[in-house]
Amino acid sequence: MIVFYFIFIAMLIAYAWLINYYHGSWSGIPELKLTGSRSTKVSVIISLRNESTNIASLVASLHQQDYPRSNTEIIMIDDHSTDDTYRLLTEHTEPGYFKVLRLSELIDTANANGSFKKLAISKAIENAGGEMIVTTDADCTFGHSWLTELVDCYETRDAAFIAAPVVFKSKNSFLSVFQNLDFITLQGITGASVFRKFHTMCNGANLAYSKKAFQEVNGFEGIDHIPSGDDMMLMYKIYLRHPDNVYYLKNRGAIVTTEPAKSWKEFLHQRIRWSSKAVHYDDKRIYRVLLLVYALNVSFLVVAIASFWKLNFFLFFLLSLTAKVLIEFPFVNNIAMFFGQQRLMKYFPLMQPFHILYTIVAGWLGKFGSYEWKGRKIVNNGKRIQGT
Repeated sequence: MIVFYFIFIAMLIAYAWLINYYHGSWSGIPELKLTGSRSTKVSVIISLRNESTNIASLVASLHQQDYPRSNTEIIMIDDHSTDDTYRLLTEHTEPGYFKVLRLSELIDTANANGSFKKLAISKAIENAGGEMIVTTDADCTFGHSWLTELVDCYETRDAAFIAAPVVFKSKNSFLSVFQNLDFITLQGITGASVFRKFHTMCNGANLAYSKKAFQEVNGFEGIDHIPSGDDMMLMYKIYLRHPDNVYYLKNRGAIVTTEPAKSWKEFLHQRIRWSSKAVHYDDKRIYRVLLLVYALNVSFLVVAIASFWKLNFFLFFLLSLTAKVLIEFPFVNNIAMFFGQQRLMKYFPLMQPFHILYTIVAGWLGKFGSYEWKGRKIVNNGKRIQGT
C-alpha cells in the first residue's frame, strides 16, 4: 500500500512539473502582428463527406476573407458523400475562386487502401497551384483575417509547417462545456509543445504548410494506411526535415471555430479516433507524456473505487483531486482568456471526475476498440471495415 501511495504521489509531482512547463511555455509564445506582403499564393483544401448542412456557412465564411483573391484558390474535394454535398458545392461556389473535385473520379475506390481523407488531401494538392497549403474542415468558420494571419506567419518566419488555434462553438449544455474545457486545454498543450519543440501536436482544422515541404517528405507516404493522422503525423514528418521552421501561430485573428460533438456517443467516438493514433506516433516524446497522463488517471480511478471500502482512500482521493485542480487551473485559465472562454472556468473543478473517466475509456478503446466516423467504421488496428 505504501508503495502505491509513493508511486501515485511521484506521478502527481511529475504531472505538476509537466503542467507548469506547459503553462510557462504557453505564456511565452509571442502574439504576432501583421507584417507580411500578402504576395504568397495560397491553396485552401477542404475534404468534405456528408457535410450538406455546413456548406452554406462554410462558403460564406470563406467569402469574407480579406486575403487577396488573386492569390487564393479554395479546393473543395468531396469524399464519397451520400447526401447532397457535391450538388450544393457546385451550386454555392463560384468558378475561379473555388475548385470543386470528386475523389471518386480521381481514384479507384474499389482498390483504395488506407485513409480516404489523406487521399483526398493528396489529390487536392496535386491540383493545387499555391505554394502554401492550408487545410481545414467543413464544419469550421473563420474570422475575416484568418488567411492573412497564416500567410503572415508563413512569410515572416519562413515556415514549413504552422499549427494554428482551434476552438469549439460555445453552447450551454453540460456536454458543450465539458468539450470546450477539454479542447482548449489540448490547444494550450499544442501551442506550448510546438513553441518549445517539446513534442509535435496540432489539429487538422487549422493547419498550413508549404507545398514544397509536403513534397519533400513524400506527403503521407508511410502513414497513408492509418485512417487518422493527416495532421500530427504529417507534422512530425515535416518537423524531422525542418525542425527550426515549425511554428504555432498564437493569434486571435487566426482562430478557427468548429462544431463540438452533438452527443456523448459522437464525442466518445471522436476522442477514440484521436487516441487511436497514439500507437502509430513516431514522435516518442508525446507518447511518454500520454503514458504518464493515462497512468495517473488510472491511479485516480483505482483510489476512487477503493474509497468504497476504506475511508482513508476516500480522503486521499479528495486531497489528490484537489491537488489536480490546483495544478491545472492556472494553466487552463490562461488558455481560456486567450480563447474568450474564461466564463467556463467556474465549471472546471466539477468536470474533473468526468474527465478522468473519459480519458481512461477513450484511451483504452483507442487501442483495443473501434469507432465510427462519418459513416465509416474503423477497428483498432486501423483497418476500415465498413463504408466507402
